[in-house]
Amino acid sequence: MTARRDRNFAFRLDNESGVPVYRQIIDQVLGGIAAGSLRAGEQLPTVRQLAVDLSVNPNTVIRAYRELEIRDVLSSQQGTGTFVTARKPERDDEERQRRLAQIAGEAVARAGAEGFSVQELMRRLREMSSERGK
Repeated sequence: MTARRDRNFAFRLDNESGVPVYRQIIDQVLGGIAAGSLRAGEQLPTVRQLAVDLSVNPNTVIRAYRELEIRDVLSSQQGTGTFVTARKPERDDEERQRRLAQIAGEAVARAGAEGFSVQELMRRLREMSSERGK
């Protein structure tokens, strides 16, 4: 499922990842800000529009937007919309570890779907790490 924003940013859902949809939305907003594809002052889709685009319940989008507002990453203005704030999101250690566990889980799931074992994946990751160290 993909919801277009502009040429630089689009929401995408991975229904096979096991990650809740609201977390995927949060992670994508934070990632878009970090990558520079979402900038301060940029308007996000309305709750209703994003819910329709992604075929999800509007409460799911509300939950994601609300959490991002609590973190002061987004600002909602009644009647005008939801906007990216100028504040850079900070990830605490717990958030970083949660995200790393999510990435690792996705890698293991994708490797398994392709017929690779966890040991093969770990061996390849070690090789890649050694190659980068050269």
